[in-house]
Amino acid sequence: MNAKPKVGAVQMATGPNVSANLFEAERLIKEAAEGGAQLVVLPENFAFMGKRDQDQLTLREEDGEGPLQAFLARVAKQYGVWLVGGTIPMVAEDSSKVRAACMVYDDQGQRVARYDKIHLFDVSLPEVEERYHESAAIEAGDEVVVIDSPLGRLGVAVCYDLRFPEMFRKMLDRGVEILVVPSAFTAITGKAHWETLVRARAIENLVYVVAAAQGGFHINGRETHGHTMIVDPWGSVLAQVPRGAGSICCPVDEEFLESVRRNFPTIEHRRLKCHG
Repeated sequence: MNAKPKVGAVQMATGPNVSANLFEAERLIKEAAEGGAQLVVLPENFAFMGKRDQDQLTLREEDGEGPLQAFLARVAKQYGVWLVGGTIPMVAEDSSKVRAACMVYDDQGQRVARYDKIHLFDVSLPEVEERYHESAAIEAGDEVVVIDSPLGRLGVAVCYDLRFPEMFRKMLDRGVEILVVPSAFTAITGKAHWETLVRARAIENLVYVVAAAQGGFHINGRETHGHTMIVDPWGSVLAQVPRGAGSICCPVDEEFLESVRRNFPTIEHRRLKCHG
């Protein structure tokens, strides 16, 4: 009997020191690869979390060149994994902003996809006197991304995107089977909604979800929720990292996915379509 392919996810508590963050990311990618993962997902902002979103401007890269893209390409090839590179700051049309871009590399270190975060986190949390305004420093993307991978049709989303189910219905129309979601949920919103949202997206669309998160206290004073998890198409949590740095790895069963979709055909029962 052939072994099932495995996916892995990395959890970090990133700070402002890029070199230290990359060292930690590589350590955890290696750990996941040694656990058998053929695809590894990094969290949002894996390489840098400054005091303000505007601090990313100093690190923005042109498409196809720059040290962060070179790092992702190198480690993907070195450890022989498909790598979903969290998010890195890329040059935007507006020179005062960046694109929060998630790059996907194959196991030869070749870039096979780029997704620019569509939904930006502009919210207030009065109970903890926190306010977030990503659109002040980040330029939104506008393209949904679903690609072929050795593990199935792969859809890419980032963090706040999880709250917009119409995005994933559009992915479903493109055949998505595995959803990867680099994230950095706040402690407060994560405690309230993270697991519910991740499991809901899996259940609604009958897909595997690999949700890699930031988890812990950060030098900028922010606290992120963590609870990186891998969820199957029935909504079961297969593996999880509660807090702090770590990695998880578990099999993806294509036969199970097909069985759930065949026996519980909610996808075929849809009567309304999302447009836009």
